[in-house]
Amino acid sequence: MNENETPVDIRPSSIAGTWYPGSADALAQSIDQYLNAAIIHPLDGDVVGIIAPHAGHRYSGQVAAYAFRHLENLTPETVAVISPLHTPAQGRVLTSGHDAYTTPLGAIPVDAESLNRFQDNLEQNYGIELVQLRNDSEHSLEIELPFLQRVFDHPFRLLPIMLHDQGLEAVMATGHTLGKILEGKQAVIIASSDLSHFYPEAVAKSLDSEVLARIEAFDPQGVLSVEEKGTGFACGRGAIAAALWAAQDLGADKAKIVQHATSGDVTMDFDSVVGYGAAVIYR
Repeated sequence: MNENETPVDIRPSSIAGTWYPGSADALAQSIDQYLNAAIIHPLDGDVVGIIAPHAGHRYSGQVAAYAFRHLENLTPETVAVISPLHTPAQGRVLTSGHDAYTTPLGAIPVDAESLNRFQDNLEQNYGIELVQLRNDSEHSLEIELPFLQRVFDHPFRLLPIMLHDQGLEAVMATGHTLGKILEGKQAVIIASSDLSHFYPEAVAKSLDSEVLARIEAFDPQGVLSVEEKGTGFACGRGAIAAALWAAQDLGADKAKIVQHATSGDVTMDFDSVVGYGAAVIYR
């Protein structure tokens, strides 16, 4: 940055050093180990987006790596990350009020132009205001960023979307608005979501399988409805469904589950586990 440039307003990391390593070297080494251990198979199509978990890297990083490896060799200008919002806030759909996010691996600028278009379309077409959030502690969006920084070796911009309202109306509006404003752009979509929370392993796998089946069936409304029926659970169900609707608008018609595990695979405690799934959305 030269002396004539305006200093960038950067969102400070709230989880570096806790949810993932706090130094650049340790973080890069950790992410690379996860990626190198994830053996993937080529897809018969073009990747439009992925679904990845958002627990601490120690617990879900290896599962996430299976999704992120499918982004290798892509060169998107814009990466849209859709996550749930775990903390109280005003607004149904939110974004960052900062110019950039930061991790120990460096800063990622926000795509202000795409964000403005998203905001205008969301309000004009659906009557939903996009609320800006500053100095937030939301982990589910940030946790994905170091993977992006290691998978991509080119500059890219971030389109951060956080869903406080994961109901059908807000989720559909978010997904279709995202699909509209990303049309014609070099872009990928990341949906951030864990699966079932704190059930015994056998119950967790049953609940997780329902969500994963709806994803693989390319059924965004089904992803939302399984929780209402009590047959499945995903804390970021709205993020998953919105990503599927957006990707569908961009020509995607397939989704493939590429990995599933639970926290029990790491902790060896199978009495109360969290489920993690990784998927690829493609056309």
